[in-house]
Amino acid sequence: MGSLFPKLGLVAAGLAASLLAGPAVEAATRGGKMIYGRYADSLFLDPVLNDANVDIWVLTNLYDTLLAPTPDGQSVQPGLATKWELTDDGKSVVLSLRPDVKFADGTPLIAEDVKWSLDRARDPKAGAWNSSLASVDSIEIKDPGTVVLKLKNPDPTILPALATFNSAILPKKLFEAAPGATPEEKAKAFAEKPIGTGPFVMTEWKRGVSMKLKRNPYYWKQGEDGKPLPYLDELEFQIIPDDATRLLKLKAGEIDGTEFIPYARVQELKNDPNIRMELWPSTRVAYLTMNVRPTLKDGKPNPLSNEKVRQALNYAVNKNAVIQITTLGLGKPMQSFMSSTTPLFYGPAPLYSYDPAKAKALMNEAGFGNGFEMSCLALSGNGDDANNLTAVQQMWSQLGVKLRIDQVDNATRTARYREGDFQCRTAAWTNDISDPSQITSYFAYFPNIESLHSGFQNKRIDELFVKSQQENNLEARRAEYKEIQEIYNNAAPIAYLYETPYPVAFRTKAKGFVQIPLGNNLFEAAYVEK
Repeated sequence: MGSLFPKLGLVAAGLAASLLAGPAVEAATRGGKMIYGRYADSLFLDPVLNDANVDIWVLTNLYDTLLAPTPDGQSVQPGLATKWELTDDGKSVVLSLRPDVKFADGTPLIAEDVKWSLDRARDPKAGAWNSSLASVDSIEIKDPGTVVLKLKNPDPTILPALATFNSAILPKKLFEAAPGATPEEKAKAFAEKPIGTGPFVMTEWKRGVSMKLKRNPYYWKQGEDGKPLPYLDELEFQIIPDDATRLLKLKAGEIDGTEFIPYARVQELKNDPNIRMELWPSTRVAYLTMNVRPTLKDGKPNPLSNEKVRQALNYAVNKNAVIQITTLGLGKPMQSFMSSTTPLFYGPAPLYSYDPAKAKALMNEAGFGNGFEMSCLALSGNGDDANNLTAVQQMWSQLGVKLRIDQVDNATRTARYREGDFQCRTAAWTNDISDPSQITSYFAYFPNIESLHSGFQNKRIDELFVKSQQENNLEARRAEYKEIQEIYNNAAPIAYLYETPYPVAFRTKAKGFVQIPLGNNLFEAAYVEK
């Protein structure tokens, strides 16, 4: 499998390695509490029935998967399975389960929990991510310590899929004992007080205010001192949507760390002796999702259904200017809908280089020479969103396009997005799997979630995606993904902005946090010096 997944560039991999190596060189402090400021609250802490980073990025602190991503996000390592074997015909995966693992309530993890969890995750009716396990035909328990996945066909993505959040292992009996008449109702009830085998267990959740976690006393992984992780006794997430407020609290020492630092503030924090500013290698891309349906939810005709209009809007955006305004040069233009660190990425040059004359010509060809009015959803209090859209608003005005910026909270933006009730929205994506299949299933493969809930559909892309999921020849698969990217990027269902690292900041005494390129926020080895 390793040959299928090219590695990160040496610079990114080296930076990741140097950052990840940091906490191991000194003795970690055990006990205590860390307070981390989040820009938005989680919505639904079920690994299968969610599609939002506010959930995905914290799930690894509550649940475990059979395999886990490596620190560079490009391969897999042992998790709840200590070893795995692909049979010679590529149609079976034999997994040896880690012995003596317990859930956070003290009940033992058994093979039936594994089979049930993966059967649920691969159910075509369950969630947006079941396609990652679509090749699984059946799951057999060979003995109490061995589970065998029988595949319909060889699958180049099956190992990274087993290291992805939706494949997390849940306790079957506890889930099925949750109140509710349907699996969806049970999932909702279970996710209010989730129990997994991860380093922490949730003790309190005040929606929109805070989430409190405590150490899982049964966690299986060992720390640098040979004792069980996590180091912290408590981990508290405080929900602080306004960027400026989060940074004020960080500087005042009211919180120990925070995420999504506005890029315009990075240098300021680097210069603060009490703050450690971290830029983690990422797979993050920032873009604007465009609804391409002919008619909007309110019944009005939608100019964005015209491909030439979407291309024009892209040519009208000066990406280098946006990158300078929002990221102070820390970003780089997108060359595909997926990041350049994604396996099988294809992008010979930055997309839609600034060309106002071409943009105007395309608008005229599309019959919108005088422009139109449109709206875009943005996160209230988010500095990067404000900078991006203010710049784009001015640039699009040169085409006669009047952009209205509608600032809403994250829950509202997510709900309207999932309902297709938007014309345009700010967005960012991070891969959760070391393979291009996930982002493609979400952005471009219509049967999953109608391509970012945008309504975009291309039959050739749909055919190529299905084919690529069964293609074990690396070069053939590379060719399939090259064509997918060329078709999608030409159709421009999104406005391409930039790639960036993950900006996270901590007080100098708060250490051990890790964010891998796939976005996972890992607090298992985090601690606060006394």
